[in-house]
Amino acid sequence: MSQSPFEHAGSLQIGTVDFVSPNEIKVALEIEAPESVTLNAGGPRPFPRVNSYVLIPVDDGFLVGQIEWLTVEQSTFPKRKGMQDFGLIDLPYPMRKMSLNPLGTLRKTTYGSSEEEEYNFQRGADALPPVGTGVLLPTEKQLRSIVESGEHKRVKIGTSPLAGNAKVCIDPDRLFGRHLAVLGNTGSGKSCSVAGLIRWSLEQAQQESDSVPNARFIVLDPNGEYTRAFSDSNAPVKARIFKVTPDTESGELLLQIPLWFWNSAEWCSITHASPKTQMPTLIQALRFVKDGKHPPAEKKSHDTRRFLSTILSTIQIEKNNGSPWGAFPKPKSFFEKLEKYKVGLEPELLSLTGEEETALKNLIEYIESLCKPRKEQYPHYDFTKPEIDMLLKLVSSAHFAFGGNESDTLPIDVDAPLEFRGDSLLRSVEATAEMLNVSEYAETMLIRIRSLLANTRMKSIIGDTENLSLHEWLSTYIGEDSAKNGCITVIDLSLVPTEVVHIITAVIARVVFEALQRYRKLNTVTLPTVLVMEEAHIFIRRYNADAENRDAASVCCQVFERIAREGRKFGIGLVLSSQRPSELSQTVLSQCNTFLLHRISNDRDQELVNKLVPDNLRGLLRELPSLPSQNAILLGWASELPVLVKMNDLPQLQQPHSDDPDFWNVWTGKDVDGNSVKRNADWKPIADNWQGKFK
Repeated sequence: MSQSPFEHAGSLQIGTVDFVSPNEIKVALEIEAPESVTLNAGGPRPFPRVNSYVLIPVDDGFLVGQIEWLTVEQSTFPKRKGMQDFGLIDLPYPMRKMSLNPLGTLRKTTYGSSEEEEYNFQRGADALPPVGTGVLLPTEKQLRSIVESGEHKRVKIGTSPLAGNAKVCIDPDRLFGRHLAVLGNTGSGKSCSVAGLIRWSLEQAQQESDSVPNARFIVLDPNGEYTRAFSDSNAPVKARIFKVTPDTESGELLLQIPLWFWNSAEWCSITHASPKTQMPTLIQALRFVKDGKHPPAEKKSHDTRRFLSTILSTIQIEKNNGSPWGAFPKPKSFFEKLEKYKVGLEPELLSLTGEEETALKNLIEYIESLCKPRKEQYPHYDFTKPEIDMLLKLVSSAHFAFGGNESDTLPIDVDAPLEFRGDSLLRSVEATAEMLNVSEYAETMLIRIRSLLANTRMKSIIGDTENLSLHEWLSTYIGEDSAKNGCITVIDLSLVPTEVVHIITAVIARVVFEALQRYRKLNTVTLPTVLVMEEAHIFIRRYNADAENRDAASVCCQVFERIAREGRKFGIGLVLSSQRPSELSQTVLSQCNTFLLHRISNDRDQELVNKLVPDNLRGLLRELPSLPSQNAILLGWASELPVLVKMNDLPQLQQPHSDDPDFWNVWTGKDVDGNSVKRNADWKPIADNWQGKFK
């Protein structure tokens, strides 16, 4: 005879509520409640089990509680169901109790004649139960609904061992749209999870669209792990692999980040430019070389108009800075520049006539009138504002007489990616330093630039790439229209020299971000792109915001902080993978709305994770130090509730190359199957490659 609905519900009751608060509910378990395995919920299931789920009836549904802890307390002997109390003396009895974290509400979505019940889980509790309410075991259907509820859960990433191996699926819009942090110790399975999320998402998209997905994943790989993950024949879309020393036979490409991509902040950090003299000199030199102009030291007699344009813009900058009437030696330096301008302009008079000659002659005579009294013994170098205004007026008149216009004098955007050669920048810095009379202070910066340009290890990466345009770079690295050349870009940074790896990473991330900014501006819609940063604690490391000089690591971190704050608006999602979350920038971590937490054993890292996560998960997060590999806790925006997930299996050939070193097999010369394992130590080709003797 089948049970009635009320009888069936009664058979699932395992206790009653005896304490209620907004963030904790305590339950007294009945004496008949299962002690290790329950059989009355549709199948054998471990109970009671920490972090598993129970239900409490409230209003129009069930409050879902997650078990935080279990204990035994001495209590009065509980009354048994169907038994009469014959006045027996109550003796202390070891009663089991448990504490629950309220997670959300499970509601039935089908009523009436429907044979199969359907449930939907939503975060948040509309009502809390009163004391004395019965606590129920969820049925198999209810248990799966707790984990599987939610809209647009298109991609399966694993199963939940605490919910009857229910499928754990995610909505890619939620997972990638609001930034994801994958955190855990080395060897806990982070890299496999990242590779799996990319692969499973693309496979599902390809299955639904029956064509190559119009997707873009850019993986910044400092250890060279992901080359294998997407190079197998079964990959949904084969990745474009960029390396310092590519294997062209396997289709790998040369990593090229031209130095003209770099902005002024990146140049200043790589050259360690001092803020007082070297930084202004470098920025002005970049402006000159990107505009195609030459500073006075490189002036030839054939380009008077450009020379006058340079003089006009330089004097305007000096005026805005207050140099002509500032503290000594600024006025003297300005006086010395005027003398150089005069020397550079005088030869032009020999071949001029008419309006050009008159305008240039008036300018030279006025400069001489300003310089003459300052050449006497014990001169006073300070200039007055009317003198500078008149000088600007005469320079502007001469500039217009030679065919110039106002647009010539507008300063070019020094951060625009305009092409130039490294040797041109070097000459421009030398000439600008001479023009600003700071040559002796700029010498150390010039040495660093020469060393950078002469370094053979960097030439292939940052060298002059005359055949590579900005348009070609964006198409190759971000992806062509409709992702015709593939959905995945893996940038192998493992052999990038240490002194430039932070700048190279910063430039790549910034160019991708700014390209997507301009895409939305021109098209009014975004182009969804995911930027994956492996070993994020190296490149997004905390820095001293009060430091006067910004080193390369700080500049790199600032780029990712900006992407974390603003990237969602421009269609760029950020995926961070790190084994040391306590060393990451708090600005970036605070912008991550979803967390995939693998095993974390360090106390500082555990403490930080407890502060970051948006849920009341004291019990669930205590499992972090003991999580086995391939298991993780998914929580945040992409998951309706915090859930322990066993990630899908990833075949060996699809896993990133991050295996533990097999010491024993190498020592003994064979693996567990008896196959021979040889590791030859021929250092000659390694030394030759290191020294650049062959590519």
